[in-house]
Amino acid sequence: MNRQVLAVSALGMLAAGGVAWVFLYPILSGEREAEKRKASVARSDGAPRAAASRAPTRTRREQLEETLNELEVRRAKLKNPPLSVRISQAGLSLSKRNFIIISVGLGLLAFGPGLYAGGPFAGLAAGFAASLGLPRWALSFLKKRRETKFLEGLPDAVDVIVRGIKAGLPLGDCLRIIANEAMEPCRSEFRTIVETQAIGIPLGEACGKLYDNMPLPEANFFGIVISIQQKAGGNLSEALGNLSRVLRDRKKMKAKIKAMSMEAKASAAIIAALPITVMGLLYLTSPNYIELLWTESTGRLMLAGSGIWMLLGVLVMKKMINFDF
Repeated sequence: MNRQVLAVSALGMLAAGGVAWVFLYPILSGEREAEKRKASVARSDGAPRAAASRAPTRTRREQLEETLNELEVRRAKLKNPPLSVRISQAGLSLSKRNFIIISVGLGLLAFGPGLYAGGPFAGLAAGFAASLGLPRWALSFLKKRRETKFLEGLPDAVDVIVRGIKAGLPLGDCLRIIANEAMEPCRSEFRTIVETQAIGIPLGEACGKLYDNMPLPEANFFGIVISIQQKAGGNLSEALGNLSRVLRDRKKMKAKIKAMSMEAKASAAIIAALPITVMGLLYLTSPNYIELLWTESTGRLMLAGSGIWMLLGVLVMKKMINFDF
């Protein structure tokens, strides 16, 4: 019995000593205080490092947001550009005054034949269409043709910049190579960038102005890449290489969309031309039968209603087969 009491007492003392060693020894020996000091030193040293590591990221994000906001504001202003900007976008060297003089001259030239053929109302309509409609349609046509040529040469121009940067050339020298050797209109647009930079404007801002003369998403992409790289840094050759690949993929997608929509466009053209063709054939074979459409009041009313409905149908078909990409 005494032996059991001694064994239990010994085990109890041993357990109490183990508990005291675990909980009291770190306090008495100073190990806990040392660990607290190490933790406080680590926190005081790591906080500035973490703040320093976060500061460039926050600054870079702010720079990116500022650049994108500036480009969006410029893009919103160019939705309805003034006449002088549209003339420049079409690639013409006319002044605004000369363009207005040409428009007025076309209106006067069209007023005479219209007045002789259909009276004052027809003359005014012809003069209005020739002075306002025809010049602006010509500007739109020339602008679209110039933009198409620019899109054909922009991927090659970006590839020239990528290869030049990888070979060790500065970005300015790559732009000068494009301004001297590229095809029009890429050559003139990049020459404008080089000349703008030469008068003291930063390169990122000069490249951002490319969208002013070429209001295309591709030109906007190029300006964003250069502007962000100039402000925030980064691997420019890799960024422009990705941009070149995106431009070529967009070009392929446009060609695929155009090929897939050609059948619908051909059908729309046939449907739109069918009534006019049938009317012309009837006039050649039976003129007395078809003349009722413009000799009688009822026929003229039917002809006007049919023309309106035909115009609405053509506009609906055009809206259905034109893809905004």
